Amino acid sequence: MILLVWWAYGAGMELAGFHRGEAQQEISDLQDRVAALEAENAKQANQLAVEERQVQMQQASADVVLEQVKSLQDENAQLKEDLSFFQNLPLTGGSDVELSIHSLKVQASSVPGEYHCRMLLVQGVQRRGREFQGSLQIVVYGNRDGEKVVVQFPQKNTSEDAEHRLSFKYYQRVDRIFKMPGDVRIENVEIRVLEKGMQEPKVKQSVLLS
Repeated sequence: MILLVWWAYGAGMELAGFHRGEAQQEISDLQDRVAALEAENAKQANQLAVEERQVQMQQASADVVLEQVKSLQDENAQLKEDLSFFQNLPLTGGSDVELSIHSLKVQASSVPGEYHCRMLLVQGVQRRGREFQGSLQIVVYGNRDGEKVVVQFPQKNTSEDAEHRLSFKYYQRVDRIFKMPGDVRIENVEIRVLEKGMQEPKVKQSVLLS
């Protein structure tokens, strides 16, 4: 009875235009096509991921190169500034000061609350060749909500002391970074250079933000 029903079903499908063998072949072909498309999609996805990583690496390399170029440009500008200064520096004379501050600049960096302080310290003609040892103090005068604020760097009992020590015979370029609270408006900055063992500054100079 079951065989009769199955034969009748198959005969009915063939009379309706459906051939079991052809349908199975079509299904098999479609399955193969789907598998091939899935494999191609996976390959394309892997290739895209590789290309994205390459682009990221290239961008990172380009950023590093740009940062290096900027650093070299800044260094070159500083060297030109130093050269210009020393070309006009008198080599003789007995009335010059023992120590002087030149090219003093204080600028806000791209980081909020962070400031760069740059200067050139030069010994006078009579002291040139003798080693100067001392330290640098940065005193910031500001205003917070109408109240005067004074902050000194390096702060007492911190590891910053070593970073502010000075030792040179002829000249020394100084580049320091200090951080201030965001709610303090800086009015001016005073630079003090103290010789080792002395309480009073050897030289001091004030500057506004540039």
